[in-house]
Amino acid sequence: MDGLADRLSEGLAALERENLRRRRRVLDSPQGRQVRVDGRELLNFSSNDYLGLASDPRLVAAAHRALDEYGVGSGASPLVSGHLRSHEEAEARFAAFAGLPRALLFASGYSANLEILTVLGGTEAEVFGDRLNHACLHDGARLSRSVYTRYAHLDLDELERGLAASRAATRIVASDAVFSMDGDLAPLPRMLELCERYDAWLVLDDAHGIGVLGERGRGSLEHFAIASPRIVYMATLGKALGGYGAFVSGAAQTAEWMLQRARTYIFSTALPPVMAAAASAAIGLVESDPALLSRLRARIAEFRSACAALGVPVTPSDTAIQPVIVGEAARAIELSTRLLARGLLVPAIRPPTVPRGTSRLRVSLSAAHQRSDVERLAGALAECLA
Repeated sequence: MDGLADRLSEGLAALERENLRRRRRVLDSPQGRQVRVDGRELLNFSSNDYLGLASDPRLVAAAHRALDEYGVGSGASPLVSGHLRSHEEAEARFAAFAGLPRALLFASGYSANLEILTVLGGTEAEVFGDRLNHACLHDGARLSRSVYTRYAHLDLDELERGLAASRAATRIVASDAVFSMDGDLAPLPRMLELCERYDAWLVLDDAHGIGVLGERGRGSLEHFAIASPRIVYMATLGKALGGYGAFVSGAAQTAEWMLQRARTYIFSTALPPVMAAAASAAIGLVESDPALLSRLRARIAEFRSACAALGVPVTPSDTAIQPVIVGEAARAIELSTRLLARGLLVPAIRPPTVPRGTSRLRVSLSAAHQRSDVERLAGALAECLA
């Protein structure tokens, strides 16, 4: 074992030298506007809890009711006996919310995207993916055994050339709808047009759009007013919807094929029923409480306005993700540490999560924040960057 352990030690040391070694924080509080770390109360700009639902009392109460009714575990995979009434209701609720014929509940967004691409793809398929897609889409394309062609970020001319040249029996375009580290949007109407022209599936990861985009918070499909049976749509529950798990939605036949063939669905214990019930409750809150989305959009506008006034260089993003790109990993860590000393929790994002030379502070805004919070952050960013 000595040689094996030495290689691991050398690898860890290399990560340390390059400022790429990660360390976990331990939170002693629920997710929310403020969190407690090492006895300190910190203003939290690190969470994907965009609507502040992760600890919303209404969602907590719904989870308690589900625990009393269904217990903790599902006990089996969905196709054996692990598909409880709460799962069935959550799938129907989400399909109606997203405006799609059918939905399946998966244990996580990562496992859902792996399975979409492996089920639709194969040795006779070609997958086209944006270079800045989330890791799960890259991994799913590779695991699918398809030819995998990556195109430059948002370069749909390059995508079209690839689709036109492809001789694959099945063509698949896979993309984030909202890019998780930049907050920019994929141009979905033109992407759908290309998929229709070249007879391709359009696989969309809307992890950061569901609950945030669209007039009623129903995600990127509502935002762009698009629909098609060739769209396979994945949306997570662990971000704006405040819980855990993911939905894969699309045409009824597509969902049924996923149910029959998706290995992480067939061979995994079903999501705990309490999380399915929490998903239904979260969707209900988004539908019944439009102030959630209004508050988030107000905070985004206020933060961007304050940054513009103070000369803080945030990237163009109208979503809850507001990156401040600083370049090298060491610089991102330094700035994150200085903000932490001011009571502000803002993560430093470094390679391989983002390309080398684009390390950044990733500011995540929430409906739980107040105007004074985002203006305080903008002021601290201006001071630290100076």
